[in-house]
Amino acid sequence: MTAPRRLLRVLPADHRERLMELAREVSFDQGQRIFEEKGRADRFWIIRSGTVTLDLRLGAGRRPTAVSSLATGDLLGWSWLFPPYEWDFGAEALSPVRAYEFEGAAVQAVCDENPAFGYALLRVIAEILAHRVRAARTRLLDLFAPHAGELHGPV
Repeated sequence: MTAPRRLLRVLPADHRERLMELAREVSFDQGQRIFEEKGRADRFWIIRSGTVTLDLRLGAGRRPTAVSSLATGDLLGWSWLFPPYEWDFGAEALSPVRAYEFEGAAVQAVCDENPAFGYALLRVIAEILAHRVRAARTRLLDLFAPHAGELHGPV
């Protein structure tokens, strides 16, 4: 499987510069919740250093279960792009994290003003998401394929 594409590395230089004009530097302490599943999604981050765990709550009152982790260069958050603008996962800083933060509405406004910028940005984000879906599928197959016969019974 190919490595995930890094947004800032593959975005054309002029579009990368325009995007970075909208960035602000933020940091999160180890163990700090960055966002909660089903919370309002109105921003995204590009991780500069550290590791973030994505998680899901698999039942009321239960501690979130880690499903993935993101590190330096990774895009954190894409739910700001699509209605209902709610996080599909929760996120927590596994270590101290430094990141660039972007307001979704400001980025969407630039995408509307400059369709070439919007196309380039959304294409890279789509490639990142496609890679993550493939990786998640592989993890699920690794977890459940050995038990597939148990789920469906004898053929």
